[in-house]
Amino acid sequence: MVKNSFISVISQKEKEENRGSVEFQVLSFTNKIRRLTSHLELHKKDYLSQRGLRKILGKRQRILAYLSKKNRVRYKELIGQLNIRETKTR
Repeated sequence: MVKNSFISVISQKEKEENRGSVEFQVLSFTNKIRRLTSHLELHKKDYLSQRGLRKILGKRQRILAYLSKKNRVRYKELIGQLNIRETKTR
């Protein structure tokens, strides 16, 4: 695993203050997703990690849906900073 590839968009001071913020939650889920994805490239038959990855993806998707409903500008900024594809809206 390459730890340098993880994202630190939020400064250290903001991390300590706003651990419950939507941006911090999406950031931490994104880091977990990238770490699990790199793990699964090596261990293709690790089905428990695949399940964990799907659960984390669902959580991040729900949080991003909430943010897009509440504040579309913050949502667009966060998507741009983290290089995440925009979710399809129904």
